[in-house]
This record gives sequence, C-alpha cells and structure tokens, in this order.
Amino acid sequence: MDFSPASITALVIAASFAAGLNIYATVLTLGILARTHWVALPAGLDSLGHTWVLVVCAIMFAVEFVADKIPGFDVFWNVLHTAVRVPIAALVAYHASAQLSPQMQIIATGVGAAIALATHSSKTALRAVVTPSPEPVSNIALSSAEDVVAVGLTWFATHHPIVAASIAVVLLVAAVLAARALLRAIQRPLRRLFGMPPAGAPVVSKPSIE
Repeated sequence: MDFSPASITALVIAASFAAGLNIYATVLTLGILARTHWVALPAGLDSLGHTWVLVVCAIMFAVEFVADKIPGFDVFWNVLHTAVRVPIAALVAYHASAQLSPQMQIIATGVGAAIALATHSSKTALRAVVTPSPEPVSNIALSSAEDVVAVGLTWFATHHPIVAASIAVVLLVAAVLAARALLRAIQRPLRRLFGMPPAGAPVVSKPSIE
C-alpha cells in the first residue's frame, strides 16, 4: 500500500481508537503484521515486529483478557492503564507518521494521544456503570466486544485506513454519548440515596438565626 499523508492519518485515528480499548491487542496485531509482512505498514512501525515486543504484548494481552473481565477489578485495571494506553498510543502514532514532516508528525502524535484518551475515558466510564450489575455476563460481553473491535479495527485499518478511521470516529462518538447518558442515569438514584438535590436544581439556603 502506498501510504499518503491522508492514509497515515486515518491509520493513526483507527489504531489510536483501538489502543484506547486494548493497547496490547492493538500493538500485538500491528507487530504480527509487521513481522510476517502480511500487509505493508508505514516504515516507522517495523520496530513493532521485534520478538521482545511481540512476547511482551502477547503476555500482557493474555493478562488483560482475564483481568478486564473481573467485575470491580476491571475498573481498577482500566484506571491504572490511563498511564499505559495513552502514552503508548501516542508513541505508535509518532512512529506511524515518521515519513511525514516533523510538524505533521507532532500533530499526528497529539491526535493519537487525544483519541486514545477519549476512547479510554469512555471505556472506563462505561465499565464504572456496568460493574455494579450483579451478574458478570455484562462485563464479560463488553470486554470481549472491545477485544474483538481492537483487533478487527487494527487489522482493517491496515487494508482500508479511511474506512476504518470513519468507523472509529462513529464508534468514539457513540461511546462518549453512551457514557454520558449512563453516568447521568445513575446520578439520579445516587443523589436520592444520599439526599442530594438533583443536578441543576437551585440551592435553597437556610435562613440564618440571629
């Protein structure tokens, strides 16, 4: 594939969204593709095919596959990975855009970090809402879907980057809206439980006794 600035940008967008869901699955998929030369990748991503990168990502992907499906622990795991997914997504974006101008490479890196952060934040918020449910099926189903999307979208982005980027943007907007709606929904019963006024309600001050 002849990677133009537009296709590289699209690949960065799609891969960064996937990284926000599961950074290890994303890097492992890119690494396997780089190692096997199954598909052409931007030259800057060749380093992802190194053996130690593949081994580390495979081990951590296996760990996350289990940890991310344990109710309660999955929220802690996702909060902890704020310091992992965003910086590594930015690093992948930086290397993917290595053949662009320095200015465009910096912009691509910033875009990659921002998309990964937005995706990761939405995922963590959704997990915080789903985790209190008494059954573990919802956590397992949501986590499994994220794994499939991360691997599938990363692979698809190496073949059809523009389409993959469009899908990533649509999914990101949907995830943000869903997270906001669910968080607002659980705020109401929590406020009633703790005797707090509804959000946006005027605060009535008690008359002072002189």
